[in-house]
Amino acid sequence: MYFAKDFVETAEGLIFAAVSSGLEQGKVLCFLRYLRVDGRWRKVGTDFANDFLRQSYPHYLHYSAVIDADVHAVPASAIVRHHQPRKQLQALLRQQPADAVLADLQHLCRLFAENGLALELFGVTGSLLVGVQNRDSDIDLVCYDRDEFHRARYTVQALIAQDRLQALNDGDWLEAYRRRACDFALDDYIWHEQRKYNKGMINQRKFDLSLLSEADSTTANYRKLDFARIEAEVADDRFSFDYPACFALKHAEIDSVVSFTATFNGQAQQGEWIQAAGWVEVDEHGRKRLVVGSTREAIGEYIKVLR
Repeated sequence: MYFAKDFVETAEGLIFAAVSSGLEQGKVLCFLRYLRVDGRWRKVGTDFANDFLRQSYPHYLHYSAVIDADVHAVPASAIVRHHQPRKQLQALLRQQPADAVLADLQHLCRLFAENGLALELFGVTGSLLVGVQNRDSDIDLVCYDRDEFHRARYTVQALIAQDRLQALNDGDWLEAYRRRACDFALDDYIWHEQRKYNKGMINQRKFDLSLLSEADSTTANYRKLDFARIEAEVADDRFSFDYPACFALKHAEIDSVVSFTATFNGQAQQGEWIQAAGWVEVDEHGRKRLVVGSTREAIGEYIKVLR
């Protein structure tokens, strides 16, 4: 079984990050993240990845009728290696740390275990998943249980208060802000992020926590309508950290806001009023949702609490 946040590798020396769980037409929906150049793995951005595949491997480009979007996709038959976050984390925890990134990962996991978190419910994604980390790499952890994920957030909050972990400083927030290319001010970005407790610092290295329920899957087909900007009250935030994040709304036309970009996970809480910009989609039953994150950078798309 393939899950979002898994990585898949092909014989051509390409590594893709899965963006949804399961298969569509026998393919893993994904996005190119690394390619092998002169024997070394190179991380690539969105525009480069699209252009590269268009010119060299167009058979990995795919239109998904389920989400009405152009994505990358790899047939299961073309996958030579399936990188699985849970298995990789357990393997890394058994190793002698060969670099500072792995040492920091093991230290973070020891803190979590000491505070009662079940490490078997976690995995590691990003560069550590495929062994291409460098001294500046972040630690990207994914949790596969919603209750355990929220316990991990509370644990991070407590460990920061005890100074066993550290909060991001102004420079860290600025770097994260620039990387995310948000469509609102830095102060607004920091205000939203500081109350989530899904990221922090360990030994001056940033770590992120994300949630993926293995039961999550897209079952409805959606068709894009128009770009829109709406304001509404959040009716339910239970799935606000899921992938995709979902915020049920009290709105005359739009049932929910759904975000496929990690920037807006946990962005708003029940009872808060938000402004959101994205693409309105409709399913076969006429239900409408506003999607934020139609591209990885989500330029012009956002969720913002109206304080």
